[in-house]
Amino acid sequence: MVWKTLDDVSLIGKRVLVRVDINVPIEDGVVTDTTRIDRIVPTVHDILEKGGRPILLAHFGRPKGKIVPEMSLKHIVPSLESALDRKVVFIDGGYRDAVERLGRDEVALLENLRFNPGEEQNDKGFAERLASLGHVYVNDAFSAAHRAHSSTEALAHLLPAFAGRLMQAELSALEAALGKPTRPVVAVVGGAKVSTKLDLLANLVEKTDHLVIGGGMANTFLAAQGVAIGTSLAEREMTDTALEILAKAEKVGCKVHLPKDIVVAREFKAGAASETLPVAACPGDAMILDAGPETVAALETVFDSCKTLLWNGPLGAFEIPPFDMATNAAAAKAAALTKAGHLTSVAGGGDTVAALNGADAAKDFTYISTAGGAFLEWMEGKTLPGVAALEA
Repeated sequence: MVWKTLDDVSLIGKRVLVRVDINVPIEDGVVTDTTRIDRIVPTVHDILEKGGRPILLAHFGRPKGKIVPEMSLKHIVPSLESALDRKVVFIDGGYRDAVERLGRDEVALLENLRFNPGEEQNDKGFAERLASLGHVYVNDAFSAAHRAHSSTEALAHLLPAFAGRLMQAELSALEAALGKPTRPVVAVVGGAKVSTKLDLLANLVEKTDHLVIGGGMANTFLAAQGVAIGTSLAEREMTDTALEILAKAEKVGCKVHLPKDIVVAREFKAGAASETLPVAACPGDAMILDAGPETVAALETVFDSCKTLLWNGPLGAFEIPPFDMATNAAAAKAAALTKAGHLTSVAGGGDTVAALNGADAAKDFTYISTAGGAFLEWMEGKTLPGVAALEA
């Protein structure tokens, strides 16, 4: 995979169309989490330092091609100005005149692209209208790269196209984790359902040396092997599929790790009475909500033996203590190995980021992706239209 970056282009005096993802949470008109805004700052600053004039292109919510006032990007402007430490010119009409008046050190933000139905239809005409506003295209929105939309795919073919700093960091981290990783490689996959991660598991057993399965997914695999799981969350109709994945892993030499001991409870609530039992000893009226200390110790040994870690999904019901123990302990071990220089660790997915932040481990991982669907599709081995359009 080869793509051009901001290091490969002269931007002096050029208007630069920058596709960003600033689809941030808002309550009562105020941004409550600026993470996605903060992560585009290096790209915008680099463009300004190179003499370019950034014109930010973004979406917000799902207006489905209609103007929805509460989904206007004008609500993002104050937080954007604070992060960039400069005035942001918000443009909701008369695009051409507005961008031509843009000063050398100014940043522009166009209104929500999804107000136009052509955006999600990957309409070439809409992309051409956007292209007419600039000289260079930069994609800094990996989290939207799995969508073939006008601003992520069609536009990239109409102007000289480059990866922004966030996109560059994402692609470099992902390439290091699965493209050309240092072996051995271990992948941790958790979450509730096997059915939503079939493509992911099928791809990972072929590309990793160890596959750790946790959360509700692990229950499905245990049940498929004839282990009693009581009232635990599981997809019993996926028994054949789970067995097929295990057989494929054995054939290609990928070792699958399932819980060795379990933490069970009769109620799923904070403070519920729980006990740790051997994996095959789940009572009929109890549910498995976490992996136990023996499982964690085994995973720590696996982590010690590996050079690359890819993580998507928690090992248990991490939202409610004490069922966050396995996730927290395994995350702490991965973070320590990474900090010591023994492990390259890449993680992504909404629950994953929340779990690693909760474990205070995220800061020491090599890379944490904020891209949900795009990160998952990349792990599944799928081609992302927004990335393919940037390939040199």
